[in-house]
Amino acid sequence: MKRAVLAVLPLLLQACAGLVEERGFAAVQTEARAAIGQDVTWIRTDEERNAARARVAALLAEPLTADAAVAVALLNNRGLQADFHRLGLSAASLVAALTPPNPGFSFGRLRGGGVLELERAVTLDLLGLLTLPLAAAIEERRWEQAKLEALDAVLRTASEARLAFVGAVAAEQILAYMEQARSASEASAEMARRLGLAGTYSRMQQAREQVFHAELLVQYARARRARTAARERLARALGLRDPGHQLRLPDRLPDPPAKLPERTDLEARAMAARLDIRIARMEVEGLARSYGLTQTTRFVNVLEAGWQDKRETGSPRAHGYEIAITVPIFDFGTTRVAQAEHTYMAAVHDLARKAVAARSEVRERYEEYRLAWDLVQHYRRTLVPGRKAISDEQLLRYNGMLVGVFELLADAREQIAAVIAAIEAERDWWDAETALEMALLGADAGPAGSPAPLASSSRRPAGGH
Repeated sequence: MKRAVLAVLPLLLQACAGLVEERGFAAVQTEARAAIGQDVTWIRTDEERNAARARVAALLAEPLTADAAVAVALLNNRGLQADFHRLGLSAASLVAALTPPNPGFSFGRLRGGGVLELERAVTLDLLGLLTLPLAAAIEERRWEQAKLEALDAVLRTASEARLAFVGAVAAEQILAYMEQARSASEASAEMARRLGLAGTYSRMQQAREQVFHAELLVQYARARRARTAARERLARALGLRDPGHQLRLPDRLPDPPAKLPERTDLEARAMAARLDIRIARMEVEGLARSYGLTQTTRFVNVLEAGWQDKRETGSPRAHGYEIAITVPIFDFGTTRVAQAEHTYMAAVHDLARKAVAARSEVRERYEEYRLAWDLVQHYRRTLVPGRKAISDEQLLRYNGMLVGVFELLADAREQIAAVIAAIEAERDWWDAETALEMALLGADAGPAGSPAPLASSSRRPAGGH
């Protein structure tokens, strides 16, 4: 009977660990769904792996959207799956903390002078058994922290995918407009060359057009490089090995809202929802519990009790018990208490520092969010329509033979530069929105998924006259 119990006990502990894992991951799934509106899957079996691959293939078969990019990343990002396994490791540690300490057994055999002496002893860590509830409470706190850390990994993965998607689409848009600018510049340079051969265009005018064309080729090369880097960044975020034939991106970014949504009580929301604040609070509470445990074991470092059985040839059998304890002659536990107190107070001050930094980050992100939206509206309502109106007027003047073809091409380049700057502004707004959402949740949005601006209305891809 005892052997059967000993054989079944490890299986029961393994089942308990699996149950803790499932409940913990279910909590992560619930919070992730509330935060980003996406389902999260922990892939552990071949069946789940095949289902995830089929789902990823279906999502990539259609033109990608921001939400689809997040869904692919949550299914296909290996780093996220590694974080889920670390959650399972924490679950195993919790089950181990809930398990009573193993008993010890010792056996001794001495023989000499015709005398055989046998000695057996069974010991049990009484201190570990007595402090088991406190140690389990501490490990439960760490388990709660591990769940929040897994949720943080989910949010970071989602934000990186969204930022990379926005950057990749913007890079495609910019490259398309740079193609138009390059074509216009080539036509202008070729016409200048022919007019120069005909003697109707000065060498200075020819050189100017050639330089403008050369500058634009540099800008075009940078746009191609930025597009490649953006696609590779998106491939890494989505966990794709070869993005060349898999990624089908839309032609343009979605339009920002015509009216900026009002956001109130941002700091209060951040203090309640931010993961870093919640983790820091749990750390402080866990250290407080640990400090109580330190006080409990301040004067007792090792306490073991056991049963002994001794046999000796020619002597009656003897048995009894023993207690082993470390005597605190040189250290009465003051150093351990001091270490616990300093560790606890350091965590308290770190929590206060994080709260101040979190409030500041939310305010900063919100200002960036508002300013980015204002800039988008400025381009959409003023700069881009103004440039188009100028180009339309120049076309009318060209049809009336009031201006030449070079003035018309120069205005076309100016309009393209304004559109590129408008695309960059929209990209920056989507990045700012994602950064604000992550600031409210306490997850690091990571570096922006977009390259530095290639052109703006103040710095033309190729100049005019």
